[in-house]
Amino acid sequence: MGGKQLGFLDYELTTAKKQTKREKFLSEMEVVVPWQALIDLIEPHYPKTSKKGGRPPYPLATMLRIHLLQQWYSLSDPAMEEALIEVPTMRRFAGIELISDRIPDETTILTFRHLLEKHDLGQQIFETVKAHLSTRGMTMRQGTIVDATLIAAPSSTKNKEGKRDPEMHQTKKGNQWYFGMKVHIGVDKDSGLIHSVVATAANVHDLTPTAELLHGDEEVVYGDAGYQGITKRPEMAGHSAVFRVAMRPGKRRALPYTPEGRLEDLIEAAKAHVRAKVEHPFRVIKQQFGFQKTRLRGLAKNRCKINVMAALTNLFLARGHLLAAA
Repeated sequence: MGGKQLGFLDYELTTAKKQTKREKFLSEMEVVVPWQALIDLIEPHYPKTSKKGGRPPYPLATMLRIHLLQQWYSLSDPAMEEALIEVPTMRRFAGIELISDRIPDETTILTFRHLLEKHDLGQQIFETVKAHLSTRGMTMRQGTIVDATLIAAPSSTKNKEGKRDPEMHQTKKGNQWYFGMKVHIGVDKDSGLIHSVVATAANVHDLTPTAELLHGDEEVVYGDAGYQGITKRPEMAGHSAVFRVAMRPGKRRALPYTPEGRLEDLIEAAKAHVRAKVEHPFRVIKQQFGFQKTRLRGLAKNRCKINVMAALTNLFLARGHLLAAA
């Protein structure tokens, strides 16, 4: 028998000098997530160690970190459990030492998500992060951009009921039918951060939840052509904000090539330039964090998820500012 063979982990630790993309991302999130505020929020609802003995619950900090890893990397409960076994970076981030600690299994991970859903903690996590950003000088006050995006739901009927998710609906966009839900957001026109989020079935018109997306102090509200007619809605009666809604595309294409027509086109371009900011959070949610299809059934679960996603998106978009301040 020669010298001791290097194990996998030893090999990793001796050769891994270059920081991977994942390590860089997680080291940034380590700094920007307001861990203590979130733990204080969830703690009252988290199971305590029982006096009768039995297995103590996993540390809340570990379960919260695992839940956020799931959102960032779009992992199902079983895939999250596997990632903790296989990926040292994720294990370290969750605060698990492989030798001594049990790794939470998929049921434990699921139970933690159910706890967040049951106590409506998704919404409160979103509010806690907003408050955190506000104390760091990122307030969202002057103007709001409203928009909605579709998140597909599996149209599969391979489940107990043999039906598609009854709370999801189909809608037509362009010439294409989509089945799923719609995420409506209100974004601050200066910082590009999300200040309100509403989840509905896909067939709910963009206009319907608009009032819920406004905080009431806006001086100006921007929306795409889907928000035409917003000022005529009864729930908008008390709003003093100026609405800058895009012209319908057909009407814009038909503008005459006259000084007036060209001026109108320039105004539309200026409105679109501001509105583009609302696409950044959607890009983060769908591309960066991979939330393009629902994995959970029902709107309540997806509402909880999308609130957590919105909180994480704000932290991701504001990370430069937060890291500089730290």
